[in-house]
Amino acid sequence: MKHYAIIVAGGSGSRMGGEIAKQFILLGDKPVLVHTIEKFLSLSYPVEIILVLPSDYKDYWKDYCYENKLTFRHILVSGGITRFHSVKNALKHIPPGSLVAVHDGVRPFVTKEFIEQLFEMAEEMEAVIPVLEPADSMRQMKGDISEVVKREEYRFVQTPQIFHSDLLLKAYSQAYSPVFTDDASVVEGMGVNIHLTQGKAVNIKITKPEDLLLAEAILSVF
Repeated sequence: MKHYAIIVAGGSGSRMGGEIAKQFILLGDKPVLVHTIEKFLSLSYPVEIILVLPSDYKDYWKDYCYENKLTFRHILVSGGITRFHSVKNALKHIPPGSLVAVHDGVRPFVTKEFIEQLFEMAEEMEAVIPVLEPADSMRQMKGDISEVVKREEYRFVQTPQIFHSDLLLKAYSQAYSPVFTDDASVVEGMGVNIHLTQGKAVNIKITKPEDLLLAEAILSVF
């Protein structure tokens, strides 16, 4: 099967509070997004990259690639009004009969070995997502009231989420629903079971200023 990676970097980064979108904030000597892309370029087999960016950052990205001599082959797609619409835009470039990973552009510490492991599992399972068990106690809010829940019944969801493209293409033909928070939830909207596998604690998502501090610490030893 041919391998594809949709790297979703369509957000504005409003929670980061800076002047530039979070995917373009420097982590070490390069933007967060470049760290992420390099992980997919390091795979031991070719992967076609489809990069989803806000429309007003496409020229910024092209200029960055030119100035820094980034010449890897990729398709550039405009983000939509939600993550669902962003991925749907990217899927226009995905053929049937392939494997497709959908990954957050601001998860720069995913490893080559982990991506390849997930692709291998997805060949058989068709829909694979990495998850982590909560370490902290959890409470459920009901208005102004909260109550304890059993944390062993919950999981934190990561990316990359990997699917047979036929399955994902069919799933994204559904009408948008607010319950579609990630690709797994879209696929589950058709009644398909998702295979969960152990995620990686280091595979953090950078969305807030404190995440960037943690990322800098990880980078120093990664």
